[in-house]
Order: sequence, then C-alpha cells, then structure tokens
Amino acid sequence: MKKILLLLFTALLALPGQAETQRPKLVVGLVVDQMRWDYLYYYEKEYRDDGLRRLLSQGYSFDNMMINYVPTVTAIGHSSIYTGSIPALHGIAANSFMKDGHMVYCCEDTTVQSVGSTSREGKMSPRNLLASGIGDQMKIASNGKSKVIGVALKDRAAILPAGHGADGAYWWDTSAGHFITSTYYMSQLPEWVNRINNKIATQPGTDVKTSVEGVTKTFQMAEAALYGEDLGDDEYTDLLAVSVSSTDAITHAFGARGKENHDVYMELDRQVASFIKTLDRRVGAGNYLLFLTADHGGAHNHNVLKSLKQPAGGLEIAKQFDQINQAVGQKLGMSGKIIKNENSGLLYLNHDLIASSGKTLAEVKQAVIDEMEKLDNILYVVDYDRALTTSIPQPIRERIVNGYNKKRSGDLFYVPRAGWENVSNKPDYRGTTHAQWNPYDAHIPFLLYGWHVTHGETSEPTYITDIAPTICQMLHIQMPNSCVGNAKSMK
Repeated sequence: MKKILLLLFTALLALPGQAETQRPKLVVGLVVDQMRWDYLYYYEKEYRDDGLRRLLSQGYSFDNMMINYVPTVTAIGHSSIYTGSIPALHGIAANSFMKDGHMVYCCEDTTVQSVGSTSREGKMSPRNLLASGIGDQMKIASNGKSKVIGVALKDRAAILPAGHGADGAYWWDTSAGHFITSTYYMSQLPEWVNRINNKIATQPGTDVKTSVEGVTKTFQMAEAALYGEDLGDDEYTDLLAVSVSSTDAITHAFGARGKENHDVYMELDRQVASFIKTLDRRVGAGNYLLFLTADHGGAHNHNVLKSLKQPAGGLEIAKQFDQINQAVGQKLGMSGKIIKNENSGLLYLNHDLIASSGKTLAEVKQAVIDEMEKLDNILYVVDYDRALTTSIPQPIRERIVNGYNKKRSGDLFYVPRAGWENVSNKPDYRGTTHAQWNPYDAHIPFLLYGWHVTHGETSEPTYITDIAPTICQMLHIQMPNSCVGNAKSMK
C-alpha cells in the first residue's frame, strides 16, 4: 500500500498543474536611443535576414507603442521602460531638473567617485530614481541571486535601466577613452572590463558617441559582460540592459535622413545580427528573452520638411526669454530674470525674485503664460498646478500630468505646434531633436524575441509603461513598485 501511495504522490507532482514555473536564463533589454518606430521599415530592404529583420520576421511587434508623458527625452525614456512608471512617480523629470532648489543632472551623485578614471564622469548613480525597475524586481524575486548589468556609452542609459540593485553599470568616459563605473557599484573594475578596455580603448578625448564606431564598441562591451559575468549560466534569470547611444548623437547632429543616419542603422543591424549569434551560442536559442525598444523618437529636420512643403521650423526658444521677461516685468512692476531655466519644455521661474517682488506665484505664472502664448509657434503654455483644468486636448493634458513631478518639474510646460522643435532656425541647419508629445517623438518600436515568443504583431494601443509589466509577467515576478502600465499578451 505504501508503494502505491508513493507512486500516486509522484504522479501528482508530475501533473502539468504542479510543474515548476519556467523562466528564461537571460533577459536582454536593447534600447536604441532616438529610434523612431518607422525605422523598422524605412531601412527594411537593407537590413540583414539575421539582424533587425530577424526580429521582425520571428518576433512579436507592438506596432502602436506610444510614450504617454512629456517631455520625451533620454533619461525619462530609459527610466520608464524599466520601471513601467512615469516622471510623476519615478522622479526622473528630464535629463536635468530642479532638485532642492538647484539644477542637477539626472544621475549626478557627489557622494561617489569614478572607478576606472580620475575624471568627474564617474560621479554617477541611480539614487535620483525613485522607483524600482525590472532588474530590482528580479533581484528581489531571486533573493539576490539574479545578476543585473547595464551597458551604454551614455551614463544615464546604463545606470537608470540597471536600477538600484545592479551588480554593475558601465558607461564611456570620453576623457579616459574607455568604459568606467562608479563606487556606487564597486571599488575597482573587474578584470574582464580591463581586458575589453585594453582591446577597444581610444585616444582620450575622442568622442565615439557621434560615430558609428560607438555602436560597435557598445556591443563589444555587451558581449564582454555576457561572458565576464557568466550571464544566463545558472538557474536564476539574469538581466543585461544594453543601450545604443550613437544613434541619438548622430541623429541630433545630422538629422533623421541622409548618409550618417543610414550608416549608423546599418551598423546597428550588423551588430544585432552578431549579438544574436553570440546569444544563441552562449545561452542557447530559445533560452533568452530579448526586447527591443527606444527611449524616444525624433523629429525630421525642419529644412528637410520644408523642402517637402511641410510646415516646420526651429523655435530657438531661449532667444524669446529676454523679451518675455521684460514684458512680464513691465506688466507686474518687476525687474530681473523671471524665467530662470528651461529644459525640454519645462520652465522654471525665479521663485526668489517673485517672493521679493511681493507678487504671488500664480500672478507671475499667468503673466508668463499670456506672453508666451503670443508667440506664433507656441500652442499652449500650461501651469502644471492647473493642468487638469486647462482647456487643452485630453491626450496632451494626460501626458503633461504624467510628466509632472511636483518637486522637480518646475512651474510651466509649453507645447509648440507640430513640426517645431527647440533647435536653430537657420536654413543650413542639419540636425534635429525631440521632447514633444507628437508621434514623431513619441511613437517607438517594441519587439519581443526568443523565449516563449510567438511571431505576430498587434496595433492595439500600447504604452512605454507597459514594457516592464509585460516582461515581469512573462517571468512570473512582481512588477516594479511604481508601475502604472499593464502587461500585454501576444495575440
């Protein structure tokens, strides 16, 4: 009888309902900085079968992926992808923002030191990020056994995706000519980092971010991390967060069309193909989950648009501030720099000046709004504290509210007309930028590939904040602690 009961118990354990939850050995997050959604298809005929086209032909694409906040910039994008949250909650309000009364860079941390160089480039950490990320949740779920590594040329693109509990984040120090980190993570570089640095280092001062070479070096570092940290080598799922920064730097300088843009995406395609082969060889095809997305899109150069008879131009917003400060000062009997700072549409007013003038903040805000809305190419200027009751279209209002962190975002946010970004308005200007709610800045790719991914696509509305909960659901772990997105399924 005992033998029969033992057999029955063993059989029950083997039933599908009792099977242990399966997880991939490795999650690879690939963020392509300033990759518009349409780049998946604009260069499609030139992509390799084993590169980006492989992700399209074998992966699952969420074609209607939008960013649901403003401003649409790098630090926020990387934070929102991995936290599933918005600036209002994760606290990264821009690449630089006001904190404790002064402007700070998003990853600035004066309590840490550079590791791998003697410059200030390593005085960085994730401490300004107020939310947990995918990697943090993996650490919690595995009781610290999962490994989490971030790699990028930009510090913020390595640090913010890796999160608070990362085993390491590595970024490029131009002054040193190689990858570094900070004492937030470790006291000295691992030997595998020294080896790859010896192999790919450049002359100090060489800016690889604005070159195709920067894409190559990013993937060389990612591959070195894969082997150096033995990622995907045990029963605990690891995370390798990789961000490609050169696509952004080159597009800023040369625009969203032309030889420079073409060449950087061809190199991205080659490197993706090579890296997938490395993952297949090292971790095993089907054993890793890869997702590709972007932190934001980017506008076409306004001179290119005008050549196609499209209304467009450069705002050159800072040139308007002297006129606005003077007009507001005359109206309210004030003198001085009333608009103190501007960053990606966020306007910070001079609170000390306002307090000493005897005027209320509300009075000054309204006066600035009135003057700025007289500008031809500004549609709205919104008082953050009254955004919900301002007469602007609901989709834009929601994005402004989502992007507003009361302690960091400033006082006002301006919305220009479509086709106008805050760049030079000169007729020979070639570059571009991003920050707005419009589809060219907010429509980004989101592709899943590999472990338990079926081929297909959907046009259902999806948001950047849905990425983290989708990945966490696939891993059967809790979503990040400030997540506002929803897990999406492959239909």
